[in-house]
Amino acid sequence: MAQDKQARNKVTGARLIGVGSALPQRAFSNDELAAEFNLDTSDEWIRTRTGIQQRHIVSGDETAVSLAHKAAQRALDHAGKTADDVDAIIVATSTPDQVFPSVAVRVQAALGMERGFGFDVSAACSGFVYALTIGDSMIRSGQAKRIMVIGVEVFSRLLDWEDRSTCVLFGDGAGAVLLEAGAGEGEGILSTHLHADGRLGDLLYVDGAVGCTSGKVALKMHGREVFRHAVVNLAAAVDEALETNGLKGTDIQWMVPHQANLRIIDGMAKKLSLPSDRVVVTVDRHANTSAASIPLALDEAVRDGRIRQGDLVLMEALGGGLTWGSALIRM
Repeated sequence: MAQDKQARNKVTGARLIGVGSALPQRAFSNDELAAEFNLDTSDEWIRTRTGIQQRHIVSGDETAVSLAHKAAQRALDHAGKTADDVDAIIVATSTPDQVFPSVAVRVQAALGMERGFGFDVSAACSGFVYALTIGDSMIRSGQAKRIMVIGVEVFSRLLDWEDRSTCVLFGDGAGAVLLEAGAGEGEGILSTHLHADGRLGDLLYVDGAVGCTSGKVALKMHGREVFRHAVVNLAAAVDEALETNGLKGTDIQWMVPHQANLRIIDGMAKKLSLPSDRVVVTVDRHANTSAASIPLALDEAVRDGRIRQGDLVLMEALGGGLTWGSALIRM
């Protein structure tokens, strides 16, 4: 018993040791999307308002589970680990294939894991930051040594394809990170900061539920109000992360934001005095993939060599709920 207690006391924070992502095979440019769904819109209208040029949409046998599985396997490969090395899977998603079992346990089975546990987290576009926080807390408590955290969305299931104000904004995809205990002082996940305000839930919501028989599942959004709250709340969450760690905006080497709108991303970069080449942007090619957007962008920037070991990375996101949060990580 004394040895078990001593071992728990030695548990340190979580560090990121692997990243991975997956996108559906089919990509639609703005013009292709307009033609495919007979939308009264144009490439210029979409680009000038959002920065989006294309998005990926599932087809055939592609599902939330298949995308999450691919992203997780790539994160394992990147870390040089196998499924046997993973203690838990946490999936952030608003678009599971089934009400239950969770996407997490389906991925557990697909990876061939015969141990551990898994569950899903629903916090809309902020889901990955929420799931990352839970994973970090579980590692710090000694509940697990290695945790796969995945963000995956198949938002094409939730869209009203007659509403050009929302259907052009979203895409499908998955991203994953593998967390491991062992971060020393000033390493790994330095801090995370979560917030929610249920009074603002009607600004961005889904009318209905995935799998409901009525067929009336559709995303509803009051865009201007969401934009206004995003600017204010994300700025506060970023300030909170910096103050907690005794840092200034100029100390941040990379920002990996939720990829919702290029104007919001640019506004946050200016607040931090970050040049554009220090901000990871994928919204132009992926659109808004909700809980998948941060790990998708992170995977791209790590693999192309922009983000390196030792870099200080800031993540932030806001989504339906309203939920929002930030995370500060030393890679």
